[in-house]
Amino acid sequence: MPDLKTAPAAGAPATRALIVPYAGAGPEAAQSALNTLALPQLDRLLQRLQPEAPDEGDEYHYIPPHERALARALGLPDGQGGAGDPPWAAQRAQQRGLDTEQAWAWLSPSHWLIGADQIQMGAPSELGLDAAEAQRLIDVLAPFFAEDGIQLHLDTPDRWLASGEVFRGLHSAALDRVLRRDIQAWLPEGPGARSLRRLQSETQMLLYTHPLSEARSAARQPVVNSFWVSGSGTLPAGWQASLQTPEVLEDLRQPALDGNWAAWAQAWQAMDSGPVHELLKAAEAGQAVSLTLCGERSARHWRSSPRSLSQRLRGWISRPLSKPWLEAL
Repeated sequence: MPDLKTAPAAGAPATRALIVPYAGAGPEAAQSALNTLALPQLDRLLQRLQPEAPDEGDEYHYIPPHERALARALGLPDGQGGAGDPPWAAQRAQQRGLDTEQAWAWLSPSHWLIGADQIQMGAPSELGLDAAEAQRLIDVLAPFFAEDGIQLHLDTPDRWLASGEVFRGLHSAALDRVLRRDIQAWLPEGPGARSLRRLQSETQMLLYTHPLSEARSAARQPVVNSFWVSGSGTLPAGWQASLQTPEVLEDLRQPALDGNWAAWAQAWQAMDSGPVHELLKAAEAGQAVSLTLCGERSARHWRSSPRSLSQRLRGWISRPLSKPWLEAL
């Protein structure tokens, strides 16, 4: 998923929009952490905003709610209703001036821990690759990928761009869905899926005794033994990047993925007194604002709109609190 900041569209009223991934608490430990939270700024903000239609889902959807919300805001396919997955890699290719007539995907080099009955994948960022080492890996793998019509491009050390017809129409799970989980439930689906699974096996064999892997093992670093595909597809015809995009707050992501719910609660409280409070002040000043809170399953959306006196009075009386909303995500 791209890193985006809010920018107003020229000639259009600016809406300050926030998307908060991992705002909800699913596991029991997370629910306990949620019970300790006091989020007064969020409570006040929700009191001023009007709820919109929710995005209902489950934790097994390939595209998590925060990516679906961002894709819709940008006018991209959101992975719902057969419209295709958000083509994040193609969007990045457009930013870099690459050929967006092709199909694109992210390839994330990774370490797969193979057990007796499952395969778990560590976070690519934990490999600690730098640009030079990542480019050496690409140089090793590129000839084998080229046999399947795939071209590799270094973007960041732990996330590469790949182009090829194999990614057209591919249904691939977001990286967040598979981290530290059994990959079997999240393998790509579609016309090119079998070729990619074969390439993953060949990559494992190729790198098993390669000097790059031996050097990493000698340095007690996790070896790269496979890759994950995500963000695949093509941009809609004529699509152009919007000048006004939501800001995605990533503060809760890492604590949630790590299962560190004490740190998650602390991060929520810091966000409540920081960006959430800033959004509240914008709403109080009459600026158009929107808020999307996302969990593992669902997302809830709120937007500012003119309210009558009776609506404002009902809002004060009902005093909606954030906790039930967060529990439902």
